[in-house]
Amino acid sequence: MKSLILPVFALFFAFQSLAQNTFTTVVRDSETKEPLTGVTVLVRGTANGTATDHNGFARITNIPDGKCVFLIRMIGYEEHEEDFIFTFSQQDTVKIFLSASDEEVDEVIITATRSSRTIENTPTRLEAISGEELEEKGNMKPGDIRMMLNESTGIQTQQTSATSYNSSIRIQGLDGKYTQILRDGFPLYSGFSGGLGLLQVVPLDLKQVEVIKGASSTLYGGGAIAGLVNLVSRMPKEERELNFLLNGTSAVGLDISGFYAQKFEKTGSTVFASYNSGNPYDPADIGFTAIPRYRRVTLNPRLYVYASPKTTINLGFNSTIENRNGGDMQYIDGKGDDIHSYFEKNQTNRFSTQFGVDHQMTDSVVFRLKNSFSYYDRKIEIPDFAFSGIQFSSFTEATYAIKRKNHEWITGLNLWTERFTQDKTNTASVVDYNHTTIGAFVQNSWTASDLFSLETGVRGDYQNEYGFFLLPRLAALFKFNSSLSARLGGGLGYKTPTVFTEDAERLQFRNVLPVDPKNIKAEQSIGGNLDLNYRTSITPEMSFSLNILFFYTRILKPLVLTPVENGFYEFLQPDGFIDTKGVEVNAKLTYSDFKLFVGYTLADVNQQMNGVLTAFPLVAKHRLNNVLMYELDEKLKVGLEAYYYSKQKLNDGGTGQAYWICGLMAERLWERFSVFVNFENLFDTRQTKFGSIYTGPVSNPVFKDIYAPVDGFVVNGGIKLRL
Repeated sequence: MKSLILPVFALFFAFQSLAQNTFTTVVRDSETKEPLTGVTVLVRGTANGTATDHNGFARITNIPDGKCVFLIRMIGYEEHEEDFIFTFSQQDTVKIFLSASDEEVDEVIITATRSSRTIENTPTRLEAISGEELEEKGNMKPGDIRMMLNESTGIQTQQTSATSYNSSIRIQGLDGKYTQILRDGFPLYSGFSGGLGLLQVVPLDLKQVEVIKGASSTLYGGGAIAGLVNLVSRMPKEERELNFLLNGTSAVGLDISGFYAQKFEKTGSTVFASYNSGNPYDPADIGFTAIPRYRRVTLNPRLYVYASPKTTINLGFNSTIENRNGGDMQYIDGKGDDIHSYFEKNQTNRFSTQFGVDHQMTDSVVFRLKNSFSYYDRKIEIPDFAFSGIQFSSFTEATYAIKRKNHEWITGLNLWTERFTQDKTNTASVVDYNHTTIGAFVQNSWTASDLFSLETGVRGDYQNEYGFFLLPRLAALFKFNSSLSARLGGGLGYKTPTVFTEDAERLQFRNVLPVDPKNIKAEQSIGGNLDLNYRTSITPEMSFSLNILFFYTRILKPLVLTPVENGFYEFLQPDGFIDTKGVEVNAKLTYSDFKLFVGYTLADVNQQMNGVLTAFPLVAKHRLNNVLMYELDEKLKVGLEAYYYSKQKLNDGGTGQAYWICGLMAERLWERFSVFVNFENLFDTRQTKFGSIYTGPVSNPVFKDIYAPVDGFVVNGGIKLRL
């Protein structure tokens, strides 16, 4: 009997082996014919699958006889189906060509580099916060963009006022004055108008946020020594958009926002409106506001006119009105007296217009003209002192772009004016200035081959007070294969001096003397970076990507706010420099419905003044960003975050403590609405737990540097409607 059973089993397994087949394929890009690494190849209806290797090759075994459908997927490409009928073991390798997905490419078209390329094909190293990531970060802080930027690797939001909540943005450890913030390419947040800027931009009407780190003055002129941030507005589409957001916080804050957009045959429009408010909040019970009382109204309408298939005209108007009052809690609540009398009031009116014309002259030539006028009125008031003034600025630019098969040329002229007039009250000397900058630039993007692209540019700026600046720039992209690429770039930058810096803001500009162009020169810089990118698919459900950025920037003869006699402060320019060098590491691991982001920043920032080398203050040398996201079929999102900040040197010579900040976010989505909740700073990390944040009496406090949160644990939640 045993002798009969064994042959039967052997025959059974022989038939089974004959019924199993092998599928081999090579997957390539349909245009470049380059092998694609990390493409998922899966047998429909089963878990049997694999991913292509660095040669685009994939092999799947154990396929039964009969018809099989193979799904071929990769981010950025159209999904492909391949039908195959197996009657015996396949011998030939199937060649499959994937086409780029138009929908995915639209999401990553960037504008900050002035070219029309996608982010993957741009030699300039650029980061874009868009799509779901933008919405998720918007849930955490719907009233402004501070958290959105602060949670990016290499960027730190620095609070400059303990009571008003005012903050600036630092890229790679450099002062906020070295970062240029743009709105659709317009410099609307420079000089005095940069104050409270991060607190007054509401994210609901943003399509994406683009960040270029390193010298970018060649692209947009002075001010972009550390980098630039371009806030890109949403545009009308064929299908109507009508979105509303309602958010409340445990710190008694309220955010109400609405956005409308629609494109018609000859016209289109977008309208954004918001109301944001907060009540005085003191979680440490020290008697001073961690969050001030504020009321803000924003209205941003824009009209698009499609004059012809080749010509589009747009007209926009941005307006923000805000009253902000921080300080002694008893004073803010109307119970002040001779002791409880400290306050910091900010009243701001921000208005700007935008005008643009895009004209497609030929299939390969585009002419663009744009202009903006800005009016900014702000009054800062503390006991016994007030600082106020009006800033008028304008920006006009004309560009001419030619796009060929392997080349793209962009040339342009721009005129930038900025005038600040201080109110002549309660001040020993005024800090008025009137700046005019005329610039011309040319940029070339050259695709030498599938493996190499080069972007070169040069700008010449003439500034009425500080002379002429020549700013060359270079960026190269190396695509070794579909998994590995590198970018190398560098350039020069400059910054026109004004009194509006973080150091002067901390003093509310009290006793700050004006900048004298006869004795002070513009700050200039040189910098570069090396960027490495790697991505691969480990299994059909698991992918991994890694980005490493090495950076270096040196600022020559930086301006330093220095105490002088009689209690005044003056900007001096000692012989020396500031340099920042370091590395950013970003890793992303995706498995099924889970995404893990890990980011690390090493920013070694030092200043040498008159031969003395010291660490630059208020910079966390080591930062660690950790985010774990779970997303279930666009129905549920859950995110867990943990951020680490190392010790920071303070301006008074002390050292701030290291700390962690953790958060938890969840959102439940339906077709037309979603509900979200965010637990920010779960373990209530506060600087007030490390020690007092001020010295002196409560009637005349002197606040220390703010390097850690002061608002502590805050819960916010709300509802989003899509009608």
